[in-house]
Amino acid sequence: MTPGEDSAWQSHASHVLGHRPAPGRWAPVRTLECPAMAPKQRQVRIEQRGGIEAIQALEQRSDEELEAETKYKAAAMAILGARASERFDADTARSYFQRAIAAARPQERMQIRRMADASLALAERRAGDLKSAVERLGQAPPSKRQLFALRAMGLLVPPSSAGILARLRGILLIIVLVIVLLAIGLGLVELISLPFGGLGLAPGILLGLFVVIAALAVVAAIGRRRRSRAKSAAGA
Repeated sequence: MTPGEDSAWQSHASHVLGHRPAPGRWAPVRTLECPAMAPKQRQVRIEQRGGIEAIQALEQRSDEELEAETKYKAAAMAILGARASERFDADTARSYFQRAIAAARPQERMQIRRMADASLALAERRAGDLKSAVERLGQAPPSKRQLFALRAMGLLVPPSSAGILARLRGILLIIVLVIVLLAIGLGLVELISLPFGGLGLAPGILLGLFVVIAALAVVAAIGRRRRSRAKSAAGA
């Protein structure tokens, strides 16, 4: 580099860096440092964590409080839809999920649609569709026992969308099931009372009915306890 070029370069460097070099000396070139950008990814994660905590808090609210929710309206409507599906009210659940999708942001709508598919499959007693929908949500599918119970409920108490033949079949199946349960209860009572001389038909049927009711109450209590344990484990 010639002396003229050297002097021109020092002048240009001093203009850029905002200082003037000493005469006869080469000015060191300083590195321009840009200000550090804000950690946007961390901010997004904090916001997502806050949203998840808010949604978990919404699950503890009543239906009236969820109806009045405005900040997390999509999540509130989705929770109401899931509660309606647990009551096997498919029409109400569908209405809530439609409102949830309308209030959701574009990136949230796919997940809400998947939740709606799973909840409506439960409300309409569609065991096969429920299993596939829960798997698409990334959750563990229901057990075989739960799917069997859902299929049995679909036969005994079909959804409102089912035809008249399905409803008549459900009524007939319920009558047959009641007769079978009474017969089992009567057999147990007669077997227990046999060493004491036995019982008549009418007292045996009445006591058999009490035995069946007690057995169903025990089964229901065990099912509720298992469900509460599963919810507590999921919350933990």
